[in-house]
Amino acid sequence: MDTFRKLKQYYWPYKRYFFVSLFFLFFVTGITVVYPIILQLTIDEVVLKDKYALIPYIAAAFIGLMVIKGIATFFHQYLGDMFGIKSVYKVRNALYEKLQVLSFKYYDNAKTGDIMSRLTSDVEGFRFFLSFGFSELIRILLLIGLSLSVMFYYSIPLALVTMAAMPFLAVVVFKFDKRVHPAFRGIRKSFGRLNTRVQENISGMNTVKSLSREDFEIGRFSTNNHDYRQNYIKTANIWSKYFPLMEFIGNFCAVALLAFGGYLVINQELELGELVAFFSLVWYIMGPLMNLGFVVNMFSQAKASGERLNEILDAVEDIVEREDALDTPIKGHVTFKDVTLTYVQDDDTALTNINFDAPPGKVIGLIGATGSGKTSITQLLTRFYEPESGEVLVDGRPVSQYKLKTLRKHIGFVLQESFLFSTSIRENIAYGSPDVTEEEIIDAAKRAQAHDFIMEMPKGYDTLLGERGMGLSGGQKQRIAIARAICINPSILVLDDATSAVDMETEFKIQQALKEVMKNRTTFIIAHRISSLKHADEILVLDDGEVVERGTHDFLLQNNGPYQRIYNIQYQDREAIMNAAHLS
Repeated sequence: MDTFRKLKQYYWPYKRYFFVSLFFLFFVTGITVVYPIILQLTIDEVVLKDKYALIPYIAAAFIGLMVIKGIATFFHQYLGDMFGIKSVYKVRNALYEKLQVLSFKYYDNAKTGDIMSRLTSDVEGFRFFLSFGFSELIRILLLIGLSLSVMFYYSIPLALVTMAAMPFLAVVVFKFDKRVHPAFRGIRKSFGRLNTRVQENISGMNTVKSLSREDFEIGRFSTNNHDYRQNYIKTANIWSKYFPLMEFIGNFCAVALLAFGGYLVINQELELGELVAFFSLVWYIMGPLMNLGFVVNMFSQAKASGERLNEILDAVEDIVEREDALDTPIKGHVTFKDVTLTYVQDDDTALTNINFDAPPGKVIGLIGATGSGKTSITQLLTRFYEPESGEVLVDGRPVSQYKLKTLRKHIGFVLQESFLFSTSIRENIAYGSPDVTEEEIIDAAKRAQAHDFIMEMPKGYDTLLGERGMGLSGGQKQRIAIARAICINPSILVLDDATSAVDMETEFKIQQALKEVMKNRTTFIIAHRISSLKHADEILVLDDGEVVERGTHDFLLQNNGPYQRIYNIQYQDREAIMNAAHLS
């Protein structure tokens, strides 16, 4: 029950629905046990004593009880569902909120499909047990208790014979639970892997088709699908072994009851009506006991789901905001002092002893091979990660002293892979600052050289984009992302290879527009093209997480170092292309 105790804060506030539902359940169960008693009285007091005039009254009583039971069943089920629905609504919100605050370190290892599986099927499995499983368990215990009480009233020896089968059923149910819980956890995990495979395939469909890897992807999906199927088959085998055994024990008990009960009736130690009532009551015990396996099955599924939900809810938040965090305006003075970063313990160091100072208005260029640590510097600035050692300062204060929202709303990001939401272009541009005016949206789009192509679209700024910005070219998506960054009016601007997907002419236009935007703002330009950052006030050349060279563009060209070699490679290639075009 430890899993359910951890999740108690989400369902206990709605306990009123659960307890009122139980109140109606008592009516339903009580009326159910009354049926055999009325049957016994009908046989012994009416039929055997020729009092047939009472039958219409008994029939009317039956109808009245059925009406009451029907009304009680409605409220029991409705309120039980409300208990589950309201509880998982709160759980799902908590999960989503938790996913928003978890650091990038969590997402480095998380699988999108698996997370989606937890927020959908696992939450739904937990809801089903809350709505039905808890009350079904209480119904079983209540029905068995009431039935046994009536049975002992009719005949103690016959009741003891009935109870003799209970220990055997209890052992079978216990063993069933021990085996079925790991099986259901395996199903949940394999379903998460299957979801991940589908999500990755759909997201990367362009790559799959362009490389003609459809058959390979079908094979990979089949492997995951086969694993999911095998987990279900394993669970089905457990069911097929234990449920017939439970039914056999119940049927054996019924046969023993009929044999011994018949003997008591022959010897006039038991009335015929009591034996008939007894036979009905024994199924009120054996049926629920066998149904206990179904409840255990639901409990195991809910427990497996609850464990997976708790893994998210209990995940450590690496980036924690201080209680006295500052909510003050940021000018944008950035300083790195001996900063070292390692993403994963015992892994290679991502950054080593990084030092630089960038006052407001300064433009810092970052260049280097892929994996050299360029993006890592800006991720430390926004506290996506924490440095292993050293200090990251903004306006002379460690970034940990600021509220996360305060820090990040002053930093405008344009990433290498621009992510756009499946909504209108206007809403995408205004995403970081929802209260921005129409004039400011258009001005930001013009500065990012996006206004003209937006106006050529059928609905202009109201044009709805497809998933991840489908319908736009890579350059168009990046220009909208740049407009989005301009719109939040940041103190610090980060352009992470922001013009990589545009042609040279558009890049030049964007850079001209950005010059105005960069005024009095600290700007970090991460680029592979020297043309994108040659106007920077200071360029840091990184290699394997270290700054191996720094200076202005002109200085570095005369330094005979890595920067000059990058320049020669890029511009020799350009000259070779121009010569080839001239010769053709």
